[in-house]
Amino acid sequence: MSQHGEAASEVGGEEAGDAIGDEAARDAIGDEAAREVVDRGDLRIAVIGYGLRRNLARLAHRPGAGSVVSAVCDRSERARTEAVGELGPGLHVVSDVSELPVGELDAVMILTPDQTHAALATWALDQGLATFCEKPLTTSVDDADALLHTAYRTGTRLYVGHNMRHMPVVRQLRAIVASGEIGRVRAIWCRHFVGEGGDYYFKDWHAERRNVGTLLLQKGAHDLDVIHWLAGGYTKAVSGIGDLAVYGDVTDRRDNSDRLLFDWHSRDTWPPTAQRELNPVIDVEDISMLNLQLEGGVLASYQQCHFTPDYWRSYTIIGDAGRAENIGDAGGDQIAVWTSRHSSAREPSRVETIEIGEGGHGGADPALIAEFVRFAREGGATEVSAIAARQAVAAACRGAESIRGDGGLLAVPELDPELVAYFDRGQRR
Repeated sequence: MSQHGEAASEVGGEEAGDAIGDEAARDAIGDEAAREVVDRGDLRIAVIGYGLRRNLARLAHRPGAGSVVSAVCDRSERARTEAVGELGPGLHVVSDVSELPVGELDAVMILTPDQTHAALATWALDQGLATFCEKPLTTSVDDADALLHTAYRTGTRLYVGHNMRHMPVVRQLRAIVASGEIGRVRAIWCRHFVGEGGDYYFKDWHAERRNVGTLLLQKGAHDLDVIHWLAGGYTKAVSGIGDLAVYGDVTDRRDNSDRLLFDWHSRDTWPPTAQRELNPVIDVEDISMLNLQLEGGVLASYQQCHFTPDYWRSYTIIGDAGRAENIGDAGGDQIAVWTSRHSSAREPSRVETIEIGEGGHGGADPALIAEFVRFAREGGATEVSAIAARQAVAAACRGAESIRGDGGLLAVPELDPELVAYFDRGQRR
């Protein structure tokens, strides 16, 4: 995800903007600096899109310690200038991917708006560059399937930025499930309170279906992936209801393509109907509810609301011998476990504290980048799964279709078993 506007081209950077006039700055890395990168063995990475998720680029920039961001592509002059300031004057900055020094690169990180992921990742895979694609993988099932087939055809490594698989709250819930403490999982409920929704998703490109398809993807791809991971199975069929209940009625609108999230965000704005300068076009739902039938007979539900005052996720996992639920999702919050009959929520069988990790998303972002760098170099198994990323896309897209239709139950299209087996082998023939 990125907060700059549109891609530089069909396979370009982010927001429209002029190229930096200083050719010396654009080409500052030079042949000598590039040779130094190769000599010290760093993975040479190009970042496409230097917006809100630029923190991932900074985490990947560890010259002499395994990986270096040697190039950044973004259409925004502001973004390019900030990239040089944050990553160093030796950075190669360009406004279109056609200008990237492909022969001097080993990997690409795609941190652009959702609608650009498919074309950019296809380009990178065809170039033979190990590819990090920010979630969601794509905004349609067809594009997701085509991208997986491209990775299979080219043999190029594909990695998707589902950082929540590294979040302490998720890993601790998964450990509880794996321990058998609550028995066999039979149901999972997730409630996602998106207290920052008005600022994060309704003032820029996120508010338009043509860019995100649905916020069940932009936000829900994380949760659907977690539900699948905890349940040990993917969605087979989904139905949903939803609405544009609040933000569609706010008439104060502005084209914010000249600004970033950092420029307009304020927690002082309340209630949600007091929001101002929303995107001129808003046609995505601000509240959605899905019912999911998963493999293995597990039933699940997912609720997402963008006009709540609080911002956190609650996962409830119900087994045939107990249940677990997180009360808060940050380090220091708690997970309650019930394994005997109680008459009050205040009397769980036990409580464990969610671990505090260093770095973004409770330490998940540093772990994500470390895993990508290792995977780009060596291949092999990863906690993050490209197949699972596709299945999250499929569940979200079919759920949105149900919401925008008659709310009926829709089947999720299956994947070619040979393709699944390839990715399950760590993308090895």
